[in-house]
Amino acid sequence: MGDVFAEMPLLGRTLLILGVVLLLHLAVHLVRVGGERLTRSEATASIRKLRTVISLATSVAVFAFYFLAIGFILQEFGISMTAYLASASVIGLAVGFGSQGVVQDVVTGLTLIFSNLIDIGEMVNIGGQTGIVRSIGMRFIVLENSHGALVNIPNRTITNVVSYPRGYARLIVDVTVSDDTEIRQRMSALTEGLVPTVAEQFPGIMRSPPSLEGMLSTSAGRTFLRVKFRIWPDRLEPISQSFRQELLHHLKRIDAGYADWMVAVHFEVEKPRRRELSFALRRR
Repeated sequence: MGDVFAEMPLLGRTLLILGVVLLLHLAVHLVRVGGERLTRSEATASIRKLRTVISLATSVAVFAFYFLAIGFILQEFGISMTAYLASASVIGLAVGFGSQGVVQDVVTGLTLIFSNLIDIGEMVNIGGQTGIVRSIGMRFIVLENSHGALVNIPNRTITNVVSYPRGYARLIVDVTVSDDTEIRQRMSALTEGLVPTVAEQFPGIMRSPPSLEGMLSTSAGRTFLRVKFRIWPDRLEPISQSFRQELLHHLKRIDAGYADWMVAVHFEVEKPRRRELSFALRRR
């Protein structure tokens, strides 16, 4: 086979090398497409990270094929492979110094992929940007925020990640009610009537419909009505400001002595999922 190749004209050998590389490129492309189709299903969200690994591996393979093909072609024109590799090493070193940011992106991207810190489909806050993770790449993480916009975050800028494993932030509104039975009923009816209007007025902030938890009492005897909202973590203002002020306005019309502190807005801390607990244990 080697003798046949050596006896071929220069143009024929060059075309043969290019043909072999193109066939290898086609084979790698088919592997990439097959991997993307395999990891496209929503039912395999955790496996979809393999798409990034497959993309990286195929890109490296294609680069290696063409790099070697150029070397073999130059060898046919009398340039030694040793000189070619030495020159490529010097050029690669210079390019590496000039593209340190790209290297940082790739290293951080691989760390995120293999550490299982973030899953596609999870809600996170990265660098002040809150959204649902749509893809984890070698250079960028793509988030879809509460406005439906896609935010591309360079991997090298990631210093900390806040994860919302439930897919929302649970905001609680505690409405203190009067001890007088009639006034309490009026306050309760008012609150129950206003709660659905929040979802109608601010549909973009809701992750699911609000829920009324009923009357609760503290050990000190204070009675309050609790309402729970599941919202986007960065969309607190419509409830803490607009809804609270409207609710206070109507409650003060029922009871002139009603104070602002009687409507409290705060977040509820929920237990993390089992995956987060196991991750914390591994880190220790």
